[in-house]
Amino acid sequence: MKKLKWVIGLVIVGMWACNPKDDPTPTIPGQEVKKAIFDSMTEWYFWNQEVPATVDYSKFATNEDLLDGIIFKPLDRFSYLTTQEAFNNAFVGRNAGHGFGFAFTADERLFVSFVFSEAPAGKDGWKRGWEITQINGKPIAEYKTSTGGYDFKLGAPDPGISNSFTFKLPDGTTTTRTNVKAEYQSNSVLEQKVFDEGGKKVGYWAYQSFKATAGLTPTRSAEVQSSMEFFQSQGVQDLIIDLRYNGGGSVAVAEQISNYLIQSSNSGKLMYTNKLNASKSSQNTSKNFTKIGSLQFSRLIFITSRGSASASELVINNLTPYMQVVLIGDRTFGKPVGSFPLSGFNRVLKDNNVELVPITFATANSAGKAEFFDGFPANFSVGDSPQFGWGDPKDLRLAAALQFVKNGTVSGRMADTYFKPKWEMIDAFKGLQQEFPVY
Repeated sequence: MKKLKWVIGLVIVGMWACNPKDDPTPTIPGQEVKKAIFDSMTEWYFWNQEVPATVDYSKFATNEDLLDGIIFKPLDRFSYLTTQEAFNNAFVGRNAGHGFGFAFTADERLFVSFVFSEAPAGKDGWKRGWEITQINGKPIAEYKTSTGGYDFKLGAPDPGISNSFTFKLPDGTTTTRTNVKAEYQSNSVLEQKVFDEGGKKVGYWAYQSFKATAGLTPTRSAEVQSSMEFFQSQGVQDLIIDLRYNGGGSVAVAEQISNYLIQSSNSGKLMYTNKLNASKSSQNTSKNFTKIGSLQFSRLIFITSRGSASASELVINNLTPYMQVVLIGDRTFGKPVGSFPLSGFNRVLKDNNVELVPITFATANSAGKAEFFDGFPANFSVGDSPQFGWGDPKDLRLAAALQFVKNGTVSGRMADTYFKPKWEMIDAFKGLQQEFPVY
């Protein structure tokens, strides 16, 4: 998660940290970046007391090897290195690739799970619910690895790379498409609609990632604003928020969404607190709700999976003390901690275009809930069904959510559909791409 407003504040109060630490030990030529990574980790890393006191940089072939060698592995699955450009682009939805995701059914059939409308796949007309039967002329089973996962060998997310996909469409026909990766602007909102359930208006919002709109100050999402204004205009009385493939993103956008969803009576109350490491405790902060708009809910239903992480979990945790929050689908990923980039605090990293994004803070809600590294369990476990389009009531998890709105519970028949996927798309990625998983 990226706390953009924090970055500004930390630069102002911590400008002394913009240069590498004074260190009487000379740096071995060629190892300056590794030393900068190590120094930054000892200063800012949330678990900095677990970082070794000294490091022999020559024992690590790459910067990534060094970071992997010093992180606190019992809990840290998240810290990563990238470039400054890649980091900045990701948080405003500037992507490169085909622009789609995929998910498996219980019998390991592979389906397109979402498509970005302006991406190459979106412009070629791909839809959620298309079954992928072959990639580059090979059946899906041939891409299975010895560990039970899949490596589809689609190449790096670079423009110009092409791959061929054979689809079985919902009408039973087949089509083969060659798709060329390109740069594109991704959308976060995949679907918004309103159902009439027994005379009650129920909103459905499929939200794929917490991305800010470039150029807006303060940091926020124009898409989020448009969606919330749509639901306000429709007078929705309940809201189902589908985060099943949402790996996280901007904390500022998570705050924006939380402020739309909180009741007016709770505006001004504590949303969450941030805690840094012991040496940075003077910079711990808290965030209060500031109600936006007129939506008023006593409960919210979230559709979740193990692909629901980071900012997705932050919104769930923020709202739980103030209303009934119901999770339908599967247990979430488990990331109660967040990051801000450190190149702004170390000139060597900045000058070498290295963006270090380690875990730098932990969050807790107003009830003190902070330790959820195992994720939030679903109140009602229901299987995924990517063979159905967004907003289709035949989608098992959406059907279960609508059933809960109507009856206050989910039937045993729905529970019987639950399966634990052997491999999910979030498993295919690390670092920055795991926060914004897309091919």
